[in-house]
Amino acid sequence: MPGLAVTVITRNEEKNIVACLESARWADEIVVLDSGSSDRTVELARQFTDRVLTVPWEGFGKTKNRAVAEATMPWIFVLDADERITPELRQEIEEIVRADGPLDGYRVPRRNFFCGRFIKHLGWYPDYSIRLFRRDKGRFVEREVHESVQVQGRVGTLRHPMLHYTYTSLSDFVQRLDRYSTLAAQELLKQGKRPLWGELVWRPWLTFLKLYILQRGFLAGRDGYLLASLYSTYTLVKYAKARELRQQSGQQGTAA
Repeated sequence: MPGLAVTVITRNEEKNIVACLESARWADEIVVLDSGSSDRTVELARQFTDRVLTVPWEGFGKTKNRAVAEATMPWIFVLDADERITPELRQEIEEIVRADGPLDGYRVPRRNFFCGRFIKHLGWYPDYSIRLFRRDKGRFVEREVHESVQVQGRVGTLRHPMLHYTYTSLSDFVQRLDRYSTLAAQELLKQGKRPLWGELVWRPWLTFLKLYILQRGFLAGRDGYLLASLYSTYTLVKYAKARELRQQSGQQGTAA
């Protein structure tokens, strides 16, 4: 009978890894790739699997592809450390793996939480993402950030969501904003885009209007306004960093 491997990449996920792997311990195989944790992430992960590998960080897409390559089962479920598989989703996954399909990949809805509260609007639900796929049919697009799976074959959609406990506090959001905006700025330049100064003005406003008005963030109350504002700030910082990086590379080229 076909088997399932759950893959997880980690770095300093001590607060999340136990609940994450507890929700996946029923899988036939668990593969954890850790990139330099300085806390107890590796120690805790080894309570659930002996497939805990230490690897250098190569970006989200490449590192997740490496985790998939390390798996030995024909079916893969990709899980982030701050996500959980519910019993209902487990049953749905097991039925697909047991029947070996019939499709090659499956989108999974996510229930996203902000500061412990479920957010239904701003595009946060159902927030479909391909997570279950045949190992020989799926591969992550190797982007710096916002990586996603491409499946060679037919893709379906599961009914039951997984849980995603993202951004446990405002400080958590701000810290990740700095990291992810840098990666996103690098990705813009890799794609050959040259952000104009005017984009620093209109793109943040467009982000706010899209989330708060078009995607009905106003129905989420103060959380909706706060998240729309934070994401518009993220957009501003991303494009400002892209311009800064481009200017720096131009100066280095001139100096060379």
